[in-house]
Amino acid sequence: MHPLIREVQKKLLKKVPEVKTGYTVRIHQKITEGSKERIQQFEGLVIKVSSGEGVERSITIRKIVEGIGVEKVFPIHSPTITKVEVKKKASVRRSKLYYMRERSGKSARLSEHHVTDDERATEQAKMEAYIDEAVKAEEARKKAEESAKAPEEKVEAEVETVKEEDKQA
Repeated sequence: MHPLIREVQKKLLKKVPEVKTGYTVRIHQKITEGSKERIQQFEGLVIKVSSGEGVERSITIRKIVEGIGVEKVFPIHSPTITKVEVKKKASVRRSKLYYMRERSGKSARLSEHHVTDDERATEQAKMEAYIDEAVKAEEARKKAEESAKAPEEKVEAEVETVKEEDKQA
């Protein structure tokens, strides 16, 4: 990915918990109807996590409404997404759970466990530490680039002063 694109996307990224296939999540989405704004929740099973990077990352969530399966694709870092909550975690062996579309009733169950507040807090702390580490690494990279440019600028400045001295002499 081009460095300029990465810089622009960095500003658009939000703090979102780790979401994997098989998790049951609740998405809080901002809906605008005319001049009114409200928050709509959509809770369901994550059947797909896109392979996009950064802002392009999206998830597909499936839930059953009155006996009919409903799937929605959410860009995770969209400004309309206000909150992402992980409710349950299931252990699955596939990256795409498309087979869940044909399942209903007991056959649609996954072996899952509920996420406690302590687990959410631990994940939040891990995510913040990871973000802090990434910011520090980026600052170190910028300092290294600046220090690499500094000797070149000194040499150029010395060459210019020598040229000026030769012109005066």
